[in-house]
Amino acid sequence: MRDLKIPSERHPEKAHRPDNAQPKKPSWIRVKAPGGEGYNTTRRIMREHKLSTVCEEASCPNAGECWSQGHATMMIMGEICTRGCTFCNVATGKPDTLDAFEPGRVADAVNKLGLNHVVITSVDRDDLKDGGAEHFAQTIRAIRHRSPDTTIEILTPDFLKCSDDVLNIVVEARPDVFNHNLETVPGLYPTVRPGARYFHSLRLLQRVKEQDPSIFTKSGIMVGLGEDRQGVNQVMDDMRAADIDFLTIGQYLQPTPKHHVVDRFVTPEEFKAYETTAFGKGFLMVSATPLTRSSYHAGDDFARLRKAREDKLGQA
Repeated sequence: MRDLKIPSERHPEKAHRPDNAQPKKPSWIRVKAPGGEGYNTTRRIMREHKLSTVCEEASCPNAGECWSQGHATMMIMGEICTRGCTFCNVATGKPDTLDAFEPGRVADAVNKLGLNHVVITSVDRDDLKDGGAEHFAQTIRAIRHRSPDTTIEILTPDFLKCSDDVLNIVVEARPDVFNHNLETVPGLYPTVRPGARYFHSLRLLQRVKEQDPSIFTKSGIMVGLGEDRQGVNQVMDDMRAADIDFLTIGQYLQPTPKHHVVDRFVTPEEFKAYETTAFGKGFLMVSATPLTRSSYHAGDDFARLRKAREDKLGQA
């Protein structure tokens, strides 16, 4: 039995890599340790429903803040991923079989937390014929049934090894936001995201818009992995060509010495410049700060995103 608390068992594909030095974090990166009544309530509900969260599995620095407000990004289809991205702290290996009752437990947790907006993500499941598309759809439908007024944001895998039509299964379940992260610039894919393909991920998001223009599309990248500003600007252009509505940019933080090295810490001023550039390129919504993550402040950002679309349509 694997013990996922032991790094070499959590990341067997990284166990024999040389250590990368972990630089000291600057003042603008540091966050308070999690705790408090709200945090403990969220944690208890997650445990009672036997749910995994990307907040814990990916060591998100914002977990304390989000959980204290009753917000948690639920990670479906288990806690073991079939990919071994060098930036990610989610465990790698052979996943367990899908839990048919998980969509119902997720919907019950959403209802108990009283969420106005929920983010559902997952591990990559290259072992499944549909990559988990039907499980996503069932989860969306279960939440709609229990909490019809809750808006739903999904953060999906790339479905790289599946037939093209599996995307239809997810789109037809009609999430409010379809998010899939490009993660980095294309030149860094071989070392950062070796199991994925940049243009496949980009095309996935474009196809969502083609199939249902009413669904907001969203994608994000990390900086501090070794990219340059020109590369980031090119990714923005590629995203806009794919009609992506919402861009997130955050600082890469190294989970362990075995993970990809932090090339540098990008300053808040540089993040602000990226935000200004992205809005200038036509994104409806941009979140670009050192601590930005895909689901950080997702509910508030969704409200601004929806208003931005209404304003744009009103001006047309």
